Amino acid sequence: MLVSTLALTACATPARMHDEVQLNNVALGCGLALGELIQDESEKKLLLLVRDNPSPPQRACIAKWARRNGLKAVFVNIKFPEG
Repeated sequence: MLVSTLALTACATPARMHDEVQLNNVALGCGLALGELIQDESEKKLLLLVRDNPSPPQRACIAKWARRNGLKAVFVNIKFPEG
């Protein structure tokens, strides 16, 4: 009984907020630009990649880092107007 309670408690661990420097380092390491990777304070478990058409290796890199840090990667495709 105690073991199952501890296992459930481990799953309920709140997500840790990563600061802008950490997220920018991850973004650069995955071939992205500064500011394209964000974590919202209201939804700490979500790691948002905001980029127009990220490559499969970039998506895989972000997803892998997110998993290692207990986060869920979300990919937001944005079409920026040309001009």
